[in-house]
This record gives sequence, C-alpha cells and structure tokens, in this order.
Amino acid sequence: MKTRAEQLNAQLQRLTSPAPVFMITGDEPLQHAESCDAIRAWLRQAGFTERDVMHVDAGFSWERLLESANALSLFADRKIIELRLGSQKLDKQASALLQRYLDNPAPDNVLLIQADRLDAGAKKSAWFKQVEKCGLVVEIWPVEPEQLPQWMSQRAAAQGLQLSGDALQLLCARIEGNLLAAKQELDKLNLLYPNQTIDAEQVVEAVADSSRYDIFALSDAVLMRDPARCQKILQVLRQEGIEATLVLWALTREIRTLLNLQRGLASGVPYDTLCQREKIWGKRKPLMRKACQQTPAARLEGLLVLSHDIDLAIKGQLNSCPWLLLSSLTLELSGCQLGLPHPVH
Repeated sequence: MKTRAEQLNAQLQRLTSPAPVFMITGDEPLQHAESCDAIRAWLRQAGFTERDVMHVDAGFSWERLLESANALSLFADRKIIELRLGSQKLDKQASALLQRYLDNPAPDNVLLIQADRLDAGAKKSAWFKQVEKCGLVVEIWPVEPEQLPQWMSQRAAAQGLQLSGDALQLLCARIEGNLLAAKQELDKLNLLYPNQTIDAEQVVEAVADSSRYDIFALSDAVLMRDPARCQKILQVLRQEGIEATLVLWALTREIRTLLNLQRGLASGVPYDTLCQREKIWGKRKPLMRKACQQTPAARLEGLLVLSHDIDLAIKGQLNSCPWLLLSSLTLELSGCQLGLPHPVH
C-alpha cells in the first residue's frame, strides 16, 4: 500500500496491527524525518521498544538482516529493524534475500526501510513490489511553490500561529525549497510572538532568507516564464557556489529540447511521442508545450549562440562576466526581450 507524508498519521490510525514492513522514500529531508518519527512513535505504542539500525553501503552483508530477525532479545519482546538504504541500489542477491525475509517475516519484528527517491526501475523491481504488497510505502514529494502557502498555513495553525496574508506570502518567499528552514522559522516566530497574529513586518525582523534552489528549479522557472523568480534562483545558486558550467548546461539543455520539440511537431510527430523521446514527464509536459508555442525557433537558435559566448566567458576566453550573461539568458528564455548586443570576442 502507498500513502503520502501528509496522509501517514491517518493511515497509521486505521491499522489494526503493525505491518511487517514500512518504507519511506524521497529526498525532502523534513518530511522524510518526520515520517520516520511518526512510524517509530506508533510502533513504540504497539510495544516495539528495541531498535537495530543498519546502514546499507557497498560492503553491507544482507545476512545481517536475517541474523537480527532471528536474534532473541534480552530487553524487549518486539523490535524495529531499520535498514537505511540512502541512495544504495539492491543487487540481485540483496533483492532475493529481502524477498525471502518478507515471504515469512518474523512476527515480533518490523522492518523500517529508509531510502532516497527511487527511480522508475527500482519501483518496478520485485523487492519493491513485495514491500508494497505486504507493507506501507510512504512516498515523499517536494512541496511545489504553488502548494507552499497552504502547507505553511497548515503548519503554522498546528503550532497555534496566525499569519496575515502578507506575512504568509513573505515567509514563503524567504524559505521556498527549504522546509527545514520553514520549520525553524515557524518555531522562532512562535517563541517571539506567542498568541499574536503575525504581520509582514515581524517576519522581516525575525526570518532570514533561507530559500534553497537547484538548477532544476531554475529550469522550471524559465519554462513558467517567471523572470523575477529566475533571477532570485540564479542569485542563490551563485551564492551557494554552484558552478556556472552546471547552470549553463541546464539552460542549454532546455533550449535544445525546445528546438527538438518544435522540429518534431513541424514534421507531424505527435507531442506525446516527442515527450517520450526527449524524456519529458509529468508536469513538465504542458510547460514544454507552452514554451514551444511562445518562443520562436529563430530566437532559441540565437540563445544557443549566446550560450556559446557564456561558455567562452566561463573558460576565460571572453572578457565578460559569465553570471551576468547567464542572467541575460534566463531573462530572454523566460520571455523578456532585452535586445542585447552580441558580446565581442
């Protein structure tokens, strides 16, 4: 069975007995940690008072799982066996052993598997299907920008905080992409202004700018034609020491993908077929289609020329600031027509 982080507590309350295995998978650290804590707390109430934590790495012996399951405890009747996979993938032998355990799980043990986000191949594997069949899988998904105000408002209300509309908007802008920072800032506001309706001025005084982005967030902002957000993300990436080369790679990849889509559509290839070919999935499909319609091919080809100049600037072969040129590239890609002169080599 699958569930999401926000549904986990309700799902646990519906269980009449502990499942033999629980799995938390995803890359968002706050929701991942809180989901693990919620499961451990529920299991403690069910009498699982001992924990055996195993960190799975390349040299991990999966026989330890069977040894722990069969070991008699001197201190507790029921035990949680935690398998911390991280990004480690299961080979054929590990998969077979895990399935063998789940075919006949120890009645007084519960397996708690923690993993980073699984790729499509892992979700189709026999061991994952077995976990899903006999246990509960909690999938952690990032909170998207449009979902953040509701998430923040609910989180604040759960702590007894009231935020004005301006305060909520400002707080979301300050911590976007960093839910751990959101939790810390709400805790701080609760200490500073208990039993008050918090306004934007109080947020400015109390909250640091803790936005966290990556180059993929920049790509999404470009496709959504949000130049202000593009510039903020670009600034944060530069401050965090992200290499300009990586940013340029992400942007030029979007430009080339858009050109490939436009050429394919002009040749009569169905859009869904092109998306499969270009590995475009989910929410990116409508964004890419709209970007194809809004940005002429000639303009995209001109931006590839600008990308070449940025590459030269990064290598020191062009006397221009690569980050300033990247800023121009993101503005152009997100719909601003700057009419910039071509850099001089």
